[in-house]
Amino acid sequence: MKALKIVLSVLVFGLVSAFTFNRVVTSGYEVGDKATDFKLKNIDDKMVSLSDYKDVKGYIVIFTCNHCPFAIAYEDRIIALDKKYKKLGYPVIAINPNNPEVQEKDSFELMKVRAKEKGFTFPYLFDEGQKIYPQYGATKTPHVYVLKKTKEGNIVKYIGAIDDNHTDETAVKVKYVENAVDALLKNKEVSVKMTKAIGCSIKA
Repeated sequence: MKALKIVLSVLVFGLVSAFTFNRVVTSGYEVGDKATDFKLKNIDDKMVSLSDYKDVKGYIVIFTCNHCPFAIAYEDRIIALDKKYKKLGYPVIAINPNNPEVQEKDSFELMKVRAKEKGFTFPYLFDEGQKIYPQYGATKTPHVYVLKKTKEGNIVKYIGAIDDNHTDETAVKVKYVENAVDALLKNKEVSVKMTKAIGCSIKA
């Protein structure tokens, strides 16, 4: 009887673990999903929503932060993305998903400092309470979601990395985000819809 209880306990634990694992892996948006809007505080202390952008064609939503070396390595490329595509209707919307109680370098006040130091040309929003990044399913910084604005809502068209080389910009061979946005601007299908985001884990 005792052995049977142990076996049953292991089976139950295994089922619960499997369910939890699957739930975590499959949580968040997939390509083709409609992304809900949000209202988050920008570094200028104003609240920002996607709906504030009336005349855009879509958005390049990037979960990033201050401290992560991967995020830092991509800062200039994120600025370049915004400068190139904002005028074409796809502005960058950056969101810091990290909990500053876990990583103090990602506090709201230090976000302001970093944005000023780097001359960010885009909103840098604070996911206070960490409510938005789980909806998207972001796991890394940086983690990108390209959204197309449609009558049905903001549809996810690409998820993943910015490009294929986080260590050396000069060695980049495939610019995933640029390719995705370029395709959307031509009303074409995005060829590579999902890649693995490379970066620091989000600090919850």
